[in-house]
Amino acid sequence: MRYEAIGFDLLTALLDSWSLFADIAGGRERGMRWHAASQSLLRGKPYRPFDDVIRDGAGVVGIDRTKADELLARWGESEHLGALAAARAGTFDLVMTAERAGAYKPDPRPYRAALDALTLHRKRVLFVAGSAHDVGGASRAGMDVYWANRGRVPPPTDAKAIREEEDLRGLLDVLEA
Repeated sequence: MRYEAIGFDLLTALLDSWSLFADIAGGRERGMRWHAASQSLLRGKPYRPFDDVIRDGAGVVGIDRTKADELLARWGESEHLGALAAARAGTFDLVMTAERAGAYKPDPRPYRAALDALTLHRKRVLFVAGSAHDVGGASRAGMDVYWANRGRVPPPTDAKAIREEEDLRGLLDVLEA
């Protein structure tokens, strides 16, 4: 096999967190703006609790704090789905969090920390991105990237995935190539 390991972005590649943002925000466009605002508050910044990022992101786009609290309360739905997805995918040898790495992606530290923990060469690990910034981040760390572009957002300007789809259906083709 070409790859010895596959890394997944949990919240946008394995899970469809976009839909949760949209549902609570009152529509896809508003949910996407909230998600984007939250992402901009953490990208390239020192680590801080995700709950704070979600609340501040809501404020940036004019969404009431109670909606942020509702999203965080319902986050367990995503965690439940994540547990189901993980159980179906098998056992994970490693779960790398931003908190553990000391930074959010696309900062190179989370990608490098995962590679170091796995003790694998970067070209032996495929990263499955769920958001555009992960395409660039994982690419800069030297990994090939499959992009599950669930949000149907424009491609990043700093890197190109080896394959882009709206979901994970093309992943097997990449693994079998």
